[in-house]
Amino acid sequence: MSPEVSEGSLSDRERQGSLHSKLMLDYGTNIVGGVTPGKGGTEVHGLPVFDSVEEATGSVGKVDASVIMVPSPYAYDAMMEAMRSGLGLLVVVTEGIPVHDTVRVVGYAKRSGTVIIGPNTPGIIAPGEGVKIGIMPAEAFPSGRTGIVSRSGTLTYEISVALREAGMGTSTALGIGGDPITGLNFVEVLEMMREDEGTDAVVLVGEIGGNAEEESARYLARTDYPKSVVAFIAGRTAPPGKRMGHAGAIISGTEGRMETKERALIEAGVSVAKRPWEVPSLLLRALGR
Repeated sequence: MSPEVSEGSLSDRERQGSLHSKLMLDYGTNIVGGVTPGKGGTEVHGLPVFDSVEEATGSVGKVDASVIMVPSPYAYDAMMEAMRSGLGLLVVVTEGIPVHDTVRVVGYAKRSGTVIIGPNTPGIIAPGEGVKIGIMPAEAFPSGRTGIVSRSGTLTYEISVALREAGMGTSTALGIGGDPITGLNFVEVLEMMREDEGTDAVVLVGEIGGNAEEESARYLARTDYPKSVVAFIAGRTAPPGKRMGHAGAIISGTEGRMETKERALIEAGVSVAKRPWEVPSLLLRALGR
């Protein structure tokens, strides 16, 4: 994996981009350069910085992915530039991108065959494979055989640590993002993990708002899913109409309620934890250990 790291034009974003680029490099991710308009010709951590993605790909050759860390007003242009330059994977850490911008980008991505993780994602990490694209803390993810797909970065870390303390580890952890519209969804990631020989079970971490968890339940109910699935849904005490943390975590009318999500998953045969730290015991039970 050779991501193009895109950093923002503001100093705080540049610092964050530089910090997380170093952490990704330390983990083993193959970063070949960064892009910050106006900073072309400089270096960060010994890697070249370019003014555009086109310049970067022309200079370093094949690039597989881009990490987008620009401020939300510039995220649309950054994502479109990366896709038009032929990058097949975008990990969009930026949150609060205008919904109409995300809708346009996701539509373009589907037509062009680009995979988008996010927006508002902590990224993806594959312990033991030397791949960390995003801002996930590496120490929270020991290598193992449990896949994690989540709408919440913090809960991903907390549940992975709970698994670690129970003697389990992670094969791949992926945050689909907490914004109302995202690229990859739960079902698409479940399908990927279904085919992954290194994954024995999956933890699905959802939250109130939207219908992603219900869609996952319908998928699991209608397919012969070969791996154990355990879930946790955040937002049990959230009042209707109030956004809780993520832009997508809001109950509107009868949609997106905790009760409907839990009921749908349970009816699909998924064990649902009431608290994050209950996930390991439910997972061990589901695996027959």
